[in-house]
Amino acid sequence: MNDRERKQQRISIIGTIASIVIGAGIAWAGSSGSVEAGGVAVFAIAAVLAYVINWVVFVPSYLSRTETYFDLTGSATYVSLILVASLASGDLDTRAVVIAGAVLVWAVRLGSFLFTRVRRDGGDGRFDRIKTDVLRFLMTWTLQALWVLLTLAAALAVITSDDRHDVDGFLVVGMALWLAGFAIEVVADRQKSAFRADPANTGRFITSGLWAWSRHPNYFGEITLWVGIAVAAQPVLSGWRWLLLISPVFVVVLLTRISGIPMLEHRAEKRWRDDPEFRSYTDTTPVLIPRPPSTSRPAG
Repeated sequence: MNDRERKQQRISIIGTIASIVIGAGIAWAGSSGSVEAGGVAVFAIAAVLAYVINWVVFVPSYLSRTETYFDLTGSATYVSLILVASLASGDLDTRAVVIAGAVLVWAVRLGSFLFTRVRRDGGDGRFDRIKTDVLRFLMTWTLQALWVLLTLAAALAVITSDDRHDVDGFLVVGMALWLAGFAIEVVADRQKSAFRADPANTGRFITSGLWAWSRHPNYFGEITLWVGIAVAAQPVLSGWRWLLLISPVFVVVLLTRISGIPMLEHRAEKRWRDDPEFRSYTDTTPVLIPRPPSTSRPAG
């Protein structure tokens, strides 16, 4: 084993441990004000379940050296946590029912979309080297568990809260934001899928529909819907539970600074940087927040 491999192993071990520690911190904060089942905070039960699900699926995935079920497992984790938290929390109020339903709809839709894409397009190239290294692959699955927990934090706060509130402006505004974000994400994904399905568009980049308004409208929709969940959760947050507002912050940071936009922008720049149409598109189209397309550049 060379120095690079040793360094990568250390990073993988540290990353896995850090993911568990951060998850434990979120579980602790969320357990404050959470209903209990068998003397254990339901929020904590959901947090542990996120890791268990991903670790269980990691084993056969590593043995088969495949990432095929990675995205599907992520979606299944969202669904499992919402269902377990809802059933274990007993009688839910309207706010909890609405938010649980919204997350379930989002998770099932996105999970089926991503799984279909993987089955159609083949494996994810980012996993080619990771899936043959047990420590790196384990870290990836552990990070996914933390990803789900952080994203769901505000929603779980509502579902597991021992302090119920009537329908109010926070719920109405929050769900309006969620509905708008969900619609944008679905439409953007469908437009891009239809574009790629047309053989005439092979090797081209999409600049039509919502993609004429933003270079990443699907991510804008994703951020908007999770902000909506956080807004709807405001009345049940108190004490340490205010830390659960990390949910929309995490989504924003993840998509704009880590694995979303930066990765796709780099890939596009590398592929089309010498294309005048691409240069025009990037110069006139916002990276994230939609804006009416410039009349100087026809959408196509």
